[in-house]
Amino acid sequence: MLSATCLRLARALRRPRAPSAVVRRCLQVPGARSCADQSERTGQPGTFHPALLQFLVCPLSKKPLRYEASTNELINEELGIAYPIIDGIPNMIPQAARTTRQNKKQEEAEQH
Repeated sequence: MLSATCLRLARALRRPRAPSAVVRRCLQVPGARSCADQSERTGQPGTFHPALLQFLVCPLSKKPLRYEASTNELINEELGIAYPIIDGIPNMIPQAARTTRQNKKQEEAEQH
C-alpha cells in the first residue's frame, strides 16, 4: 500500500502544472522583470521589486509593509519589526525578523 502511494505521488510530481492565479498575477506586475532579466541588466541577481508590496502583508498583524531600500528590509511600523530580504526573497518568518525600536521601558525612560 505504501509503495502504491509513493508511486502516485511520484507521478503527480512529474506532471507539469499550470501556475496558480497568484503566481500569474505576480508575474504580470507592471514594469516587473524576470530574475534572469534583472541579473543580466543590473548584475545583482534577485533584487526585490517594490511592486510586490501590493501582495505582501505582515504574517503577524496582516498589515501592509514598507520597503526600506537602505537596509533591504520590509518594515512593519505598527509592531516595530523588520523582515530581511535575502537574494530578492523576503524572509517573512517572524523568528527571522528584527526589532526596529527599543523596548517600551527604554522608550518611556527616554521620553521622560
